[in-house]
Amino acid sequence: MKNHELEKSTNHKLADTIDYVPGSVVMKAILKKKTGIVVISSFDSGEALPSKISPFDNLIQIIDGEAEIIINEESNIIETGQVIIIPAHARNIVRANKRFKMLSTIIKSGYEDISI
Repeated sequence: MKNHELEKSTNHKLADTIDYVPGSVVMKAILKKKTGIVVISSFDSGEALPSKISPFDNLIQIIDGEAEIIINEESNIIETGQVIIIPAHARNIVRANKRFKMLSTIIKSGYEDISI
């Protein structure tokens, strides 16, 4: 994933910093440090990330549309302006039943030797 950090000390409309691409999931790391990462993503309808488990909590904020976030086999529908925290070590799937954009924030304080 390429680092596309946003210009500092400048206003940004998050939903406009990434485009929808038909049949795709697009991800941009907009802030990446040793202690964490902020990623903006767009998902076209029908797309999903594979099931995974992360050693870190992950704050997901929906900035456009509606996402299905499945945490330990429990489905959650998250809409624009809503957030959910995927707990560390929980199996999760991020799915687009409708297209959406999200901001993902992982802070790994205390885990500096573990890669994201």
